[in-house]
Amino acid sequence: MSGKQKIPKFLQSALWSYSLDAMSADNPSDRKLIIEQILNYGTQDQLDWLLGNYTKEQIKEVVKNPSRGLWQKDSLNYWTKILEIILPKDTYKNAIFNLNPQDGTFKHT
Repeated sequence: MSGKQKIPKFLQSALWSYSLDAMSADNPSDRKLIIEQILNYGTQDQLDWLLGNYTKEQIKEVVKNPSRGLWQKDSLNYWTKILEIILPKDTYKNAIFNLNPQDGTFKHT
């Protein structure tokens, strides 16, 4: 594929804090973000677009290597089951979005 593959405007609700015009569906770093955001927050139409534009292998690779602190627990659980992926415990824990860490990082004094 040559050039920049534009991101359809209807994906904006899953990519709310990003400029779609600045992204490309075929750029590897954008692809990872697009896949993660749609798997976490996307509608059925957005998921259908995702499945029509990326291979199962590309999607599986993103889920196998989740970004730190980006995933909703229910979403990551669902997609690891669907794609038959077993994540190492630390990888899973680090991937989950958590506003209340219990590891002592934020201590009240």
